[in-house]
Amino acid sequence: MKEPSKSDELAAQVRMAGLPEGVREFRFHPSRRWRFDLCWPALHLAVEVDGGAFVEGRHTRGAGWLRDQEKLNEAAIAGWRVLHVTPRQVDGWEAFELVERAMKEDAI
Repeated sequence: MKEPSKSDELAAQVRMAGLPEGVREFRFHPSRRWRFDLCWPALHLAVEVDGGAFVEGRHTRGAGWLRDQEKLNEAAIAGWRVLHVTPRQVDGWEAFELVERAMKEDAI
């Protein structure tokens, strides 16, 4: 059986807290295949769980980092707020706390 991803774990934390449920693997750009790990389209709020920071994963190597920058710049131009978290932050609920704060800021 496949182990849940850290994005799935964060989605479960949000659900357990009674916050609005996020959309997994949401394609935000009309012509590119870019997707957010977890997002709330109505709030233009997204989360990217960036793993591999200490093992030279895709997000930290040159080509992957450049592709991420292109994606994030296009998301910013389109009005998205994108939170970047690590798997460790998901495990420690820090990622959840960031999402919760961002949602509260949006409600003000």
